[in-house]
Amino acid sequence: MQRYLSPALIALALAGCATTSTSNTTLATAQLVSADGRPVGTATVSRHQGETLINLTVSGVAGAVHGMHLHAVGKCEAPFTSAGPHLNPTGHQHGRDNPQGAHLGDLPNVTIGQSGTGTASASLGHDSAAIDAALFDADGTSIVLHAAADDYRTDPSGNSGARIACGVVQRD
Repeated sequence: MQRYLSPALIALALAGCATTSTSNTTLATAQLVSADGRPVGTATVSRHQGETLINLTVSGVAGAVHGMHLHAVGKCEAPFTSAGPHLNPTGHQHGRDNPQGAHLGDLPNVTIGQSGTGTASASLGHDSAAIDAALFDADGTSIVLHAAADDYRTDPSGNSGARIACGVVQRD
């Protein structure tokens, strides 16, 4: 007796085998909280085909454009100055529009809509060893959401205003 496997079944089986090389690997997460301790977002650090990515989802924050940055200390005590300065292992000045180059903590602004929600994504680059060493050093790293937009050039923080939310980056 001959058995017949449908082409659809074969394709489904092969597709399951082929997904491992293109999937994201989650490296770390951070739960952002406001100064009053209310959860307002989640950041995920992942790696895809050698590129380190950060994705942020925010909810319950005033509709506006907000700066967001990686900070050098994994500590989030309101008013979040405990997070230290921006994560800057290469000693660059602030801002992606700075002609001397940005530092690792410089991230794009996130636009929060009138509904109070928004998302943002950024690449941290392809140097996995250097990125991991900076993110997961002895005193940790945090991600901070600021009250105003980052102007992408003014040192040290892009005139992005007060720190309104913070989350400690925790390795998965």
